[in-house]
Amino acid sequence: MKPVLSVRNVRKRFGDHVALDGVSLDVHEGEVVTVIGPSGSGKSTLVRCVHQLEAIDGGAMYLDGELLGHEFHRGHLRPLPDRRVAAQRGRMGMVFQQFNLFAHWSVLRNLTEAQVAVHGRTTGRAREEALRLLERVGLAGKADAHPGQLSGGQQQRVAIARALATGPRIMLFDEPTSALDPELVDEVLSVVRDLAAGGMTMIIVTHEMSFAREVADRCVFMEHGRVVETGTPEEIFDRPGSPRLRAFLSRFSQERVREVPDERTLQEENAR
Repeated sequence: MKPVLSVRNVRKRFGDHVALDGVSLDVHEGEVVTVIGPSGSGKSTLVRCVHQLEAIDGGAMYLDGELLGHEFHRGHLRPLPDRRVAAQRGRMGMVFQQFNLFAHWSVLRNLTEAQVAVHGRTTGRAREEALRLLERVGLAGKADAHPGQLSGGQQQRVAIARALATGPRIMLFDEPTSALDPELVDEVLSVVRDLAAGGMTMIIVTHEMSFAREVADRCVFMEHGRVVETGTPEEIFDRPGSPRLRAFLSRFSQERVREVPDERTLQEENAR
């Protein structure tokens, strides 16, 4: 079966820094792939390159078999014009660490603008789709609000609805909860869980290890711009094969333990 997304030996540099060093990855219809790894491992760069926010320096990427960002012309590859890149990008939904909503627009306009201006939908159809999606993400009463009137979790849910509004073939999430206060994280993750249960094809870059394990069909561990290990959640989290993955999961577990106060600390806090 042809993958929805195919990444082949992709390389990306920022000056002397190698951000992606020959990354290859396939994502199939309805599959949820979570990408984990330490900071600076190339996770965010990967999804930004897929969405063509960053130009790759080597390799190739395909969406439904169509080469992304380039075309063959007289036997050579040449970059696509901006309008065609925009059309390819429009077939993917991207949710960023920051919400990237237009503060001076209402929630409804944030969801309808691209539908009308880029995808040529009528205003009525765009509004109908926007309201349907706001209900889906639990924000049915917020169409006329502005982003500044919403919590961070609500803004990220609006951003997810906006990414869904154009009917993307694949959703890309770049650390969707990293800018949120801890108490707001789960309301965003619950929306992503709902998308996964509905069969949406997704790549999710996340530092939420329990969520990465729960929602994924397949997990990818990256370090130093490379895919070090890939497998089912059980294989990655219960039977890590590489020393680097074992060390990463061990560090994560130790950090989680330090976050949980011991009994003496709880007694002291209760006594205050």
